[in-house]
Amino acid sequence: MILWKLYSPEDYPQYDNYNAIEVSKVVEIPMDWDGAMGVPITFLNKHNPEQFEIIWTTDRGGDGMLEHMKLPHERYDAPVIDGQGKYKRIFIRRRMVE
Repeated sequence: MILWKLYSPEDYPQYDNYNAIEVSKVVEIPMDWDGAMGVPITFLNKHNPEQFEIIWTTDRGGDGMLEHMKLPHERYDAPVIDGQGKYKRIFIRRRMVE
């Protein structure tokens, strides 16, 4: 996948309940962000395992697999931004190229 967009806090808000940023469209994955990102499920159609690792999904609070990413909050069934729940996401991280 060719990445072209640069990270900015205005375009990629951080979730209230997870230590990750929101990427609302797969084609807008930032090329310069190394942390966790929440992407739509359509990411699976374009996933290159050499480029990205899949961390887990937010479905059902991550079923215990996202404990290390949770921030203090009362809700974990979906990502939350500014108090508003979003669609469920797949959390990914860009792999470092050696």
